[in-house]
Amino acid sequence: MEVTGKIKKIEETKTFGASGFRKREMILTTNDQYPQMLKIEFVQDKCDLLNNYQEGQDVKISINLTGREWINPQGEAVYFNAIQGWRIENLQAENSNEIPPMAPAESFETTTNLDENEPDDLPF
Repeated sequence: MEVTGKIKKIEETKTFGASGFRKREMILTTNDQYPQMLKIEFVQDKCDLLNNYQEGQDVKISINLTGREWINPQGEAVYFNAIQGWRIENLQAENSNEIPPMAPAESFETTTNLDENEPDDLPF
């Protein structure tokens, strides 16, 4: 899946536990009629993908939706969802590489240098 929009905020990378699990979150504002602010997380080596981006840039992000179940102390199932990014592309750079549209064709007047008295050898 992909989502496009403008980067609203990029957080610093956070490290968790003895295993050194890394996570970096960002907020993306979509370009929809009713813009949504989505929290997208990048984990482990994908955290570094955000190093070359800054707030205000238009981007396209490839994402996976993840979900998990947790059984709370009362024995009830609680569900969590997350949006994980795994690729990010700068849309501004993509647009700047496009071939600019051609200028509209100018109208050309055709002039004929035919003598009205010469016979016309066209078949119609």
